[in-house]
Amino acid sequence: MKALIIGGTGTISTAVVAEAAKAGWELWVLNRGRRTDAELPEGVHPLQADFADTDAVLAAIDGLVFDAVADFIGFDAAHAAQAVRMFTDRTAQYLYISSASAYQKPLGDPLVRESTPLSNPLWAYSQKKIESELLLMEAYRKEGFPVTIVRPSHTYGRRSIPMGYNGNQGSWQVLERMLQGKPVLVHGDGTSLWTMTWNGDFAKGFVGLMGAPRAIGEAVHITSDETLTWNQIYTIVARALGVEPLLYHVSSDFIAEFDPSARGALMGDKATSVIFDNSKIKRLVPGFTCTVRFDQGVRMCLEHILAHPECRTPDPAFDILCDRIIAAQEHAKAEAAPSR
Repeated sequence: MKALIIGGTGTISTAVVAEAAKAGWELWVLNRGRRTDAELPEGVHPLQADFADTDAVLAAIDGLVFDAVADFIGFDAAHAAQAVRMFTDRTAQYLYISSASAYQKPLGDPLVRESTPLSNPLWAYSQKKIESELLLMEAYRKEGFPVTIVRPSHTYGRRSIPMGYNGNQGSWQVLERMLQGKPVLVHGDGTSLWTMTWNGDFAKGFVGLMGAPRAIGEAVHITSDETLTWNQIYTIVARALGVEPLLYHVSSDFIAEFDPSARGALMGDKATSVIFDNSKIKRLVPGFTCTVRFDQGVRMCLEHILAHPECRTPDPAFDILCDRIIAAQEHAKAEAAPSR
């Protein structure tokens, strides 16, 4: 069985490449070749081309026909349309990685199924994923394009511990604040529900969909069955660091006033309680289940991060921003307090 992985160096795709290689797939990985820290498993064929350059991609895959193509870098409808043109008659299955953030916001029902409507007016990223899904499913219905849509939620790997809100340099500065005994920002009151999924667990479900005829024309999410509050998530991380957290609760829209770039990811995703019904992936991939609890995944992340300095990128701008937000809320609280 032959598969083409487009991307192959990200948090999710590296785990998929490793799992597919272990499962016996013959793999080609196509990307621009800019990431030097991702080592491909033995026997994987690297291909270098920018997907935006159709001629370069077609030259790279000339003479190859695949049983599956997994596309991890599609973020808009133009990319999806190009994929339909490029892989019609070149693959028996095209797996498009969408996002669970495409589900309806705000949710009418916190139990999320694949039948939950797709609508997210709060985040442009999610809107583009929805547009891509609609185009691909239309190609399936009208032309028989063999698409399978996969919706990950908050999936993480050993290089970075996932948090609710962090800066552009990743989550290390949040951990650094914990280690320094400083308060860390938690959106809302911290009681909304969330799901974190270890990338190795996700990969088992994803590879199970590769080459599966029953998955053609279907959309499916792959997440852990473990649901935690944000207060629990931050506390698990802090205790793995050996400290007790100082959780400072701030409304998502207040954070967004100081950091507009966070508005979509918070108010269009993480601020909403979600519980995923994973019965569909378990039906399509018999025996699939996630086995890594979040507390276990955090410890694996910390072991790797503390051993690799490149994973610990300081973010002083984010640190200052957190202090500003806290000071602003404390000032507002003082102003609102009744005079004595």
